Amino acid sequence: MTFRVPKEITPQEVAEQLKQGKDLIMLDVRETAEWAEGHVKGAKHIPLGQLMEQLHELNLAQEIIIMCRSGNRSGLACELLHEKGYKVVNMTGGLNEWSDFDQLI
Repeated sequence: MTFRVPKEITPQEVAEQLKQGKDLIMLDVRETAEWAEGHVKGAKHIPLGQLMEQLHELNLAQEIIIMCRSGNRSGLACELLHEKGYKVVNMTGGLNEWSDFDQLI
């Protein structure tokens, strides 16, 4: 399955931007149990299966970095949100490739 994601970013680029103090809007679409095992500080959590019901929690005007475990669910979330007019960026590789453990909770 190929997703049409307009923009991508690596976990390393996200971590670097956070270290630089950049105010990023991040959305983690993993399941609740995955989120509880650890997540990026400052990220919002909406499981992919609940995303369409919780669109009102997201700002259309802000660019949102979408993340998951491997980049697949975030790619799907990006496609769904992009179709609704949201500015989205897929974090390729997901948290499997995250290496800055100081940024995790």
